[in-house]
Amino acid sequence: MSVYTPLNVDEVQQFAQAYGLNVIALVPIQGGIQNTNYFIICKDETQYVLTVFENETEQSAGELVPVLKQLQQYGVPVAAPLEHSGKAIHYLVGKPAQIAPRVWGEHPEVTTVEQVKQIATAQAKLHVALQDFPLERSHSRGHVYWTEIGETLQKEEMSVENAALFERVYQIFAEYQQQYPNRVQGWVHSDLFRDNTLFQGDNLQGILDFFELNFDELLFDIAITINDFCTQYPSVTLDESRVAAYLAAYEAVRTLTEDERMCMNIYLAMMACRFWLLRLNVARLNRLEGRGGDDVFQKDPAQMHAMLVERLAHVTEL
Repeated sequence: MSVYTPLNVDEVQQFAQAYGLNVIALVPIQGGIQNTNYFIICKDETQYVLTVFENETEQSAGELVPVLKQLQQYGVPVAAPLEHSGKAIHYLVGKPAQIAPRVWGEHPEVTTVEQVKQIATAQAKLHVALQDFPLERSHSRGHVYWTEIGETLQKEEMSVENAALFERVYQIFAEYQQQYPNRVQGWVHSDLFRDNTLFQGDNLQGILDFFELNFDELLFDIAITINDFCTQYPSVTLDESRVAAYLAAYEAVRTLTEDERMCMNIYLAMMACRFWLLRLNVARLNRLEGRGGDDVFQKDPAQMHAMLVERLAHVTEL
């Protein structure tokens, strides 16, 4: 949710007029790394989120609209985009863009046990709602994609020590996948961190940013959320009481397979690895493309590297 495409009020008002909105102010949103986002403030004091898709076509950006509608029907708190002329995605400064209602709340800085339970319940509902959902995405960012990114970074960016760490986690991961094959697949959020949720107190108000929605193993998604919601930064160690609360709440909606339980620790390590690779790659691309400045937010790869090392220490090698 960095700002890669600078916009002014006149440009946005021209775009928003077809939705029946009267825009009087823009506020750039920082925090993510893929698309440009602004809060738009209207004359009647209502607020919305404008998203400009930086690397998507109209078709690929619009793939998420029926997903959000499906999730709303299953009680998952999401904000489906507004539509006009029979569709949600239109063009702004030559790029696909959408407007969605603003969901009010805050990203939890230190999670409570109740917040952990609520996100676990919502995530399980999401997995159930999208289990057999008929959808094709224009891109795939599954395990093969991240392996290829990692191999590129291994050659171009990593120290000898980090390259060995990358090799080790992938080797152990492959062994677990072979030993415990009963792992469920479906459509997953793939980025369900705290900064993609909004809470009012302990109450979950909304799940944000489905840009990384991907057909993948459900356990990948679970591991992402446990890693973030059950960790109290700057420490990267898991809080076991929060992990227990998450698992109890999740399994009240969807029961994990025994193989998923056996694989949990290596998946926690692998997802720390995946987001280490993501942050390394964003830094690499920003450098190569000359992107920088106050409006471009870049997360620290070192945090995920430390988490990977910590998580891997809890994995029993087969």
